[in-house]
Amino acid sequence: MSYRLKTIAAAALSLAAIAPMSFASAADLPVKVKAKPVADVPFFFVNDNLITYAVQFTATSPGVTDKTVKQVYAYTHFDLWAYGTNFITLSLAKSDHADPANPCGDPFTATPVFGCAGAAEFYGLIRSTLGWNQLFNTKQFSIGPLANISFEVGVDGETENQFLAPNKKDVVAGLQFAFDLPYKGFFDVAPLYYQEWNHNAFLQSGTFLPAPYPGISDGNTRFDATWALELNYYMELGFLPQAIQYFAISGRAGFYGPKGLGASSGIISPVNNTKMEINSEPIRLTFDASKAFYPGGAKYSHFLDFWVAYRYWENKFGLNDQDPTNGVCYTAGVNNRSCTEKSLYAGVTAKF
Repeated sequence: MSYRLKTIAAAALSLAAIAPMSFASAADLPVKVKAKPVADVPFFFVNDNLITYAVQFTATSPGVTDKTVKQVYAYTHFDLWAYGTNFITLSLAKSDHADPANPCGDPFTATPVFGCAGAAEFYGLIRSTLGWNQLFNTKQFSIGPLANISFEVGVDGETENQFLAPNKKDVVAGLQFAFDLPYKGFFDVAPLYYQEWNHNAFLQSGTFLPAPYPGISDGNTRFDATWALELNYYMELGFLPQAIQYFAISGRAGFYGPKGLGASSGIISPVNNTKMEINSEPIRLTFDASKAFYPGGAKYSHFLDFWVAYRYWENKFGLNDQDPTNGVCYTAGVNNRSCTEKSLYAGVTAKF
């Protein structure tokens, strides 16, 4: 549902609440009229909670030359209230043995490591918006396909029990431009400020750097502030024949600018300088199983979805996939295909 349609729905609720009293006054009825109760307008116009199980078939982990299968368990929340939206997702990704958990030797050396448990990664993301049309009680920011402009803020957090021992935290802030698409669709564009803090075991004194190593002895890093551009879209395939209108397409993409070395200039080798990162799921095809198979299915649309997607993640974590001197993305001068991920992804999502 677009911002414009959501705003109209909210206005309709308000009009429905005041209509009985207005009508009685205009008719100037000479008899006593029992007033109808005013309808309560809900705080959340939309309040969706979803659980997902998915499998990513050929995921990569920088420096690990074998592809890994990841099982993903996720919880997602989305709500729409009078002034904006909130989106929260929490996920746990469990790798197979190709991406080992730590401690289990060093998977970045030439020594084979067998029988290790796969790494487990926790990731959380929050994005919140405040719509200008709602804040300023106007429709001036709805022009043609543009449905609204919003302030947007958010945070991310990630940790994994891998040798690298990442502990990512970042904040974003900026604007979101929301556009309507046909067939109940939308397209959101958000230019943002981005600031990241992380941890890297390779930057600990005594690991690959001599000890003591000033400034970054514990491996914690603060990257330079940079820019980000986040895109999201969704559209039902309403042009299909009525009998098979159970499909939708969606996708997302995040572009994150170079964020420096993660430490003071001159301490880390320039070979570790980061490049623009593209973290995307450009296409997801969703089958609305609850609408297709449940009696009166339109009422239960998207209560149970099956989907398949393609994931593309270039320069993972900012690592330069095109620099042959990069010892993580290249092995013996040959690209080991670990810093750019190209993978099919499939899963099932249920609303509750």
